[in-house]
Amino acid sequence: MTAEPVKPTVNAGKLWAGGAATAAVAALVAVAGILLGRGIFDIDVLAPKGQGTWGDASTGWYALGAAIAALAATGLVHVLILTTPRPMRFFGWVVALATVSAMLAPFVTDAGRGEQFYTAGLNMIIGIAIGSLIAGVARSATFLVRAGTRPPSPRPYPQQYR
Repeated sequence: MTAEPVKPTVNAGKLWAGGAATAAVAALVAVAGILLGRGIFDIDVLAPKGQGTWGDASTGWYALGAAIAALAATGLVHVLILTTPRPMRFFGWVVALATVSAMLAPFVTDAGRGEQFYTAGLNMIIGIAIGSLIAGVARSATFLVRAGTRPPSPRPYPQQYR
């Protein structure tokens, strides 16, 4: 007797809603980190001192980049769940290596060491936020379905959330 094949199924709406929420969190982490660096620690994160605490357009672009990275991670995990064995292990590796790359990027610029280390730390925090939030969302949006059966219907919200 052989077991029926099982395939992963993704609740795409739930996954992408979580991805959008993660994009918002990543963008806010970037903005908060830049404000903290410039305003409190007086570190020139992404802009020269003459730009002030809010800096120039690079603050918005940095936050947008963090949001896009979160959406890219959502797309990656969606594809991995549907196509690879052990998708979360691959996802973890990709996010870890992308985060390390983002942490090393400031060190190829001519910025001062303080700015390089601060930006690397900010990139690490953004990477950890994206990786952990998307991994959690992916786990809650994925379930296994036996061949020939229907996926379970979404559970209604508990009474306290209605």
